[in-house]
Amino acid sequence: MDLNKILYPVDLAGARHIQEELLSQLKIQPLQKKPSLLAAADATFSREEVLAAILLFTFPDLKLLETQIVRQPISFPYRPGYLSFREGPAILRGLSRLSPRPDLILLDGQGIAHPKKMGLATFVGIIAGLPSVGCAKSHLVGNYQEPGREKGCLSPIELKGETVGYCFRSRTGVKPLFISPGHLIDLEDSLKIIKACLGPFRLPEPLRQAHQVTAKLRQATWSS
Repeated sequence: MDLNKILYPVDLAGARHIQEELLSQLKIQPLQKKPSLLAAADATFSREEVLAAILLFTFPDLKLLETQIVRQPISFPYRPGYLSFREGPAILRGLSRLSPRPDLILLDGQGIAHPKKMGLATFVGIIAGLPSVGCAKSHLVGNYQEPGREKGCLSPIELKGETVGYCFRSRTGVKPLFISPGHLIDLEDSLKIIKACLGPFRLPEPLRQAHQVTAKLRQATWSS
């Protein structure tokens, strides 16, 4: 399928068809190799634009190597379950500019913990052909029990009888994160990657830094 048609569907029916096509390519499996380069992506919105930041780090020491920023017009209306078509094109554009290419990408969003198993991390991972992990700040679908208050506590997220992610306490006493594999990685390896990226804050350090970049971009845009 033509990449432009995948990234820019003309309507909701077209977006639904693309999700179904991509789902047939989904692979949830253990990581094939330990990553040495990791990318983190975050996106936000101004009045009419998507503002995306894609940061490249060494792994596991998390030294920042490169930052790519993308601003482009919003191309798809807000529809629950279809956020990938609003954020994904800008993220993929920035990802393609990174040199060298990362071994894995973290995204501020869902992976397979999504009504159609097609969260932002799955969407980007399949199109980019990269292992991807979704790390969301809020719950979308599935049932889970609130994990314990201590750092490291977790509980599975169950959807239609399948475990699709983890509700994970990344820091004692803070709200949990929602972790799910995107593509070319499984549940346990997704959790290991997130744990390896934790610093003193709630968000994994690569995603925290990516979020800082987009927050500054958004503030500058709205104040101009």
